[in-house]
Amino acid sequence: MTPTQKTHHHHHTHTLTSLNRAFLWGISLNAGFVIIEFAVGLFYGSMGLLSDAGHNLSDVASLLLAMLAFRLAQVHATPHYTYGYKKSTVLISLLNSVILLIAVGMIIAESIGRMFHPAPVEGGAIAWTAGIGVVVNGFTAWLFMKDKDRDLNVKGAYLHMAADALVSIGVLLSGVVISWTGWTLIDPIVGLAVACVIVASVWSLTRDSLRLSLDGVPEGIDVEQIGQRMSTVEGVRTVHHIHVWAISTTENALTAHVVVTDLAAQERIKHDLKHLLCELGISHATLEFETPEECCSDFSD
Repeated sequence: MTPTQKTHHHHHTHTLTSLNRAFLWGISLNAGFVIIEFAVGLFYGSMGLLSDAGHNLSDVASLLLAMLAFRLAQVHATPHYTYGYKKSTVLISLLNSVILLIAVGMIIAESIGRMFHPAPVEGGAIAWTAGIGVVVNGFTAWLFMKDKDRDLNVKGAYLHMAADALVSIGVLLSGVVISWTGWTLIDPIVGLAVACVIVASVWSLTRDSLRLSLDGVPEGIDVEQIGQRMSTVEGVRTVHHIHVWAISTTENALTAHVVVTDLAAQERIKHDLKHLLCELGISHATLEFETPEECCSDFSD
């Protein structure tokens, strides 16, 4: 193993260990908070706290799903699953985005219902409980923040926790206002405002997850540019039939037909092309080499 490979392996192992720890911390803290919020909601008869506890319970489920995807991505390939279970990371990412949108729908429905049918609530209890939620959700979001752009499931976990922190801040503010003024209408107004913020933040996650689940080109990959860059490699005449898709939320694959001037140099050309593709974010590449004559006959067919 070369020094570069050792450094990459060490960094990869460190990242996996860090994320595994983040998931365990996030699941434990949020599960504990759900129990506290549910108990306080029952004691004070607050439907707001009880519904938020249900919402937070869905986040615990989402974190469990994200950790499951994280673990499945490490499973080795088998004769029946030649890429392992890497694609499950994309499917779970899509499921998590759907759960987020359902949670937003529940917040909107609850907020609209409270606008038409306001109910007396204990502002102080709501504020203190929401304050705990801000700390728990904010800390959990921080655990995933540095790795959120590396993997869609980590991004989903980050968005879940960041969204919950926003919800908790909104609930805290409404609890303070209710304690001081008795104006209960502030609770559903804040809920609707927070729901709009969550929808705006989760849209990119839903869009990217749906694209990858349909084997679309991953975000940040420009197929036309890749073809142009591959054509600049010495010995390459042109490149066609380029296909790019995601194996998982962190790994991309490519297949392409490469027309070369000299088939005898294909090993050197293949080495240069794969090195280039790694720089462009393609970790798995399958290349078919052909001569200009074969290329022409291929198109005529």
